[in-house]
Amino acid sequence: MKVESLKQNLQQGGKSNPFWIVGPCVIENLELLKQVAHTLKNISEKHHIPVVFKASFDKANRTSHQSFRGPGMQEGLKQLDWVKREFELPILTDIHESAQARPVAEVADILQIPAFLCRQTDLLEAACSTGKPINLKKGQFLSPASVSQLASKLRNFNASDFWVTERGVSFGYQRLVVDFAAFPEMEKTNADLILDITHAVQLPGGDGATTGGIREAVPYLARAGAAVGVSGFFAETHPNPAEAKSDGPNAWPLDQLEKLMVRSQAIARAAHAGVNL
Repeated sequence: MKVESLKQNLQQGGKSNPFWIVGPCVIENLELLKQVAHTLKNISEKHHIPVVFKASFDKANRTSHQSFRGPGMQEGLKQLDWVKREFELPILTDIHESAQARPVAEVADILQIPAFLCRQTDLLEAACSTGKPINLKKGQFLSPASVSQLASKLRNFNASDFWVTERGVSFGYQRLVVDFAAFPEMEKTNADLILDITHAVQLPGGDGATTGGIREAVPYLARAGAAVGVSGFFAETHPNPAEAKSDGPNAWPLDQLEKLMVRSQAIARAAHAGVNL
């Protein structure tokens, strides 16, 4: 999909109809991807909500070295390409190394920079050089003022388009906090903001060798983000979060996803339809 067409399709509704980046945290198998993509396609068509399918081929930043990381780039891209062709959904996946940018861009419509790597200049430059839009996850260790420097790097490397995703700020005791009062400051950089409503409820390392989460807080963040006004939402989902191989405690149940998305969009329409923001 051409960059301009993708941008227009995803953001044509503005803040009154934010787009959603949704999928499982990591590629576990093709059947999981099929089940999630089928659900997303139906929700998108039924409710006219723009959707991007996401999944990682490698989770290189797991808490423990013994944790499942995914099938790797070659097999992972093969499965993501199948989803793209079968369901006609744009694809987002993360890259962790500069050398991954080019081959991943052959399949993915959007390249994602993980939060812990958001300041890696060479990685940002490599991603921008592909001509694909970038979703830059803001590190949980960064202040809102730091977003201006992240945006400056991307523009310096001639990014075709980009979003900055807020996923909470480290507070201590394995807690992350979303500071909505910081949104105006980040928007001053002219960066479109996405709110990550599932990673923001994580408890990093909260379960010892794995990350915990406060799943019941996800709808609260979604409703707040819709009211405040964001360009999009990022959410991880799984048909059985208890059995998910990564980020299960904060993944939203697939059978409850439609209700979450529809209610959030209703708030966004009420707050922003016909309003020039």
